Amino acid sequence: MANRIRAEVRNAVHRRIRRKVRGTSERPRLAVYRSLNHIYAQIIDDESARTIAAASTTEKALAAKTGGNIEAARRVGQAIAERALAAGISRVVFDRGGYLYHGRVRALTDAARAAGLNKDEVSESEAVSKEERSPEEAKPVEASPKQKRAKEKDTMPEEKKAKT
Repeated sequence: MANRIRAEVRNAVHRRIRRKVRGTSERPRLAVYRSLNHIYAQIIDDESARTIAAASTTEKALAAKTGGNIEAARRVGQAIAERALAAGISRVVFDRGGYLYHGRVRALTDAARAAGLNKDEVSESEAVSKEERSPEEAKPVEASPKQKRAKEKDTMPEEKKAKT
């Protein structure tokens, strides 16, 4: 297995993402960068090459004991959504910056959606809570083949059980 530098791999993934993701004036790009200690978010219009709004844990208003955790990412997500809505932007294209959609990156986007960005998109945590239903409404789970055979064996008459 070849030795790879993690930052180079992330940059290669980010370049592949950026080939497909473009921010327009109607729907700008929400770009995320995370370091070990901080997380940064920018809303960028790629057509005019300008940053519309930005938020990060380096700001005094958003700073906490540490900026490298999920709670800090939620605060940044909420702040970037509020700033975007104030600038008249309600829909964005998400650019995860080559990072996995997990942990701090996911927390930031979920908080931005909850604060009003991309209202038509439902975050996975909201979808799960909507899907939780009472046990009567839940669909029955189909049994595996082993469970079906065991059930058939239990329902067989005694003389057939002795033969098998």
